[in-house]
Amino acid sequence: MFEKLVNIGKNSLKRQNLRVMSGKALTRIKERRYNQETDDVIKWCKIHAEPYDVFLKSLNEDLWNETLNACQSIKEAANKKLVALGLDMGGGGNYPILYFFTRHLNAHTIVETGVAAGWSSQSILLALNVNNNKGQLYSSDFPYFRYDNPEKLVGYIVDEALKENWHLYIDGDQNNIPKIAGSIDQIDLFHYDSDKSYSGRNFALNALKDKLTHDTVMIFDDIQDNFHFRDHVEQNALKFKVFEFEGKYVGIIAPFL
Repeated sequence: MFEKLVNIGKNSLKRQNLRVMSGKALTRIKERRYNQETDDVIKWCKIHAEPYDVFLKSLNEDLWNETLNACQSIKEAANKKLVALGLDMGGGGNYPILYFFTRHLNAHTIVETGVAAGWSSQSILLALNVNNNKGQLYSSDFPYFRYDNPEKLVGYIVDEALKENWHLYIDGDQNNIPKIAGSIDQIDLFHYDSDKSYSGRNFALNALKDKLTHDTVMIFDDIQDNFHFRDHVEQNALKFKVFEFEGKYVGIIAPFL
């Protein structure tokens, strides 16, 4: 515990970290009321949820089989690296879904928020490599400030050979996303897996709204945390699907649904 506190103190003095860390703490306090809605949110998710593997297989069975093989390789390689590292870097999230859609859309410009160990980044970059269309991934993250030199841990499992097409920003969404928006013309695939607060999700969508087109596919992790996803799709009359993934829920928005 003492070591973690020391690391938090040291890391808060780097770049704009203290402001980002303070903002996260303040947001948690402001949005405590959403915690009271959790049961209702989960009920809504369960009503709309369907098996993601069945749906993706229906879109393209051959691609789904490719996805399974690719993700098995990702899992084996990642676990070896993480076991050797010996730190808790979190789980892999919905990386099979990301691999599939990156390939299915032949996506060129992808934006993701939330990197951590890099499961999502690795799957997207591997799929972009298979696409062979000079596609680019733009990622926003904020390091695990409880660890020493946390910057080196962001995207830890990502293969060096795939980083040529990767643009990684690590100063938090409030700083990163406007920079990313200024670097791209439009987004083919958007994956949100960072600040799970209602306001954090709103900020990302507002900051990127000029880059999101009618054809953009959007994937939101952990939609069971609050009603943001439900409110967004209902208020904008968007086509969507909900998938249960490892005990959590993923929301998908796409014109072909």
